[in-house]
Amino acid sequence: MTSVDSYAELTRTVSKNLAPLRTHNPDVMQGFGALSKAALAAGALDEKTKELIAMAIGVAARCDACLGFHAKALVRLGATPEEFREMLGVAVYMGGGPSLMYAANAQAAFDEFSAAAQAA
Repeated sequence: MTSVDSYAELTRTVSKNLAPLRTHNPDVMQGFGALSKAALAAGALDEKTKELIAMAIGVAARCDACLGFHAKALVRLGATPEEFREMLGVAVYMGGGPSLMYAANAQAAFDEFSAAAQAA
């Protein structure tokens, strides 16, 4: 991993750090929440497929917090390690070397949340 020691801790910290935005920019945050809900709602693509796409974009965009949030969602949605690794291959194809480095971080996030789900 890079400077991230725990994706679970990172997602908790980011969620906490978003609190002032929820308070001071409630319309923006509610709008973003509605956008997220609409974008991820099952349609022609199911929610898991959409989360795999979101994770691939998070890898290509090199967004640490995105890796944590989408890995957690993918574990909840039952993504298999094989599905996850195939998605990482597409992300690396689209983003090159920098995405390869973030693919390693995404795998670490997925493994962390998978281990926590198995322990629960």
